[in-house]
Amino acid sequence: MGPRVRGDDSRNRYDNEAALHPGNGRTCLVVITIIVPYGVFTRYVLNSAASWPEPMAVLLMIVLSFLSAVVCYREHLHIGVGILPAFLAEPAKSVLGVFLEICMLATNLFMVVWGIKLVQTTWYQSIAEFPIITAGMAYLPIPVGGAITVAFVIERFLTGRFFQEPEPDTVSQIATE
Repeated sequence: MGPRVRGDDSRNRYDNEAALHPGNGRTCLVVITIIVPYGVFTRYVLNSAASWPEPMAVLLMIVLSFLSAVVCYREHLHIGVGILPAFLAEPAKSVLGVFLEICMLATNLFMVVWGIKLVQTTWYQSIAEFPIITAGMAYLPIPVGGAITVAFVIERFLTGRFFQEPEPDTVSQIATE
């Protein structure tokens, strides 16, 4: 797959899904960057601490973590040890890639199944600072991120690109966002 160009029609369905998540991460970071100083300002300058900035930052960090992990996995930007695959010949390298993707599939299926159970169990428990948001809603990024990652694991199985280096324009784009 060559460099991605805006307006390029060769992007597949998974590329479009992955393109949505960096925007979510940027939005979460901007909101966290605004509300945390607000909380510090109200606590130390006004001597009247607002109760909502810290729990809101935690909720946004949950969304940021799980959905940004999906983007990093898809774009081969996740933490990975490349020493062993670099020293392996092709048949062994592919076997290692399949094994690692099976581990990723198992981990993310666990996130989907048990994440859904967690969401269902905590759906009606309200969060004190945000009565309209339930704990189940706060945990929703766990099964959603797991399900999207499962789709990307299946994509890797279909394409066979297990140890692909990230594209330089992807690395520079995400590093500057």
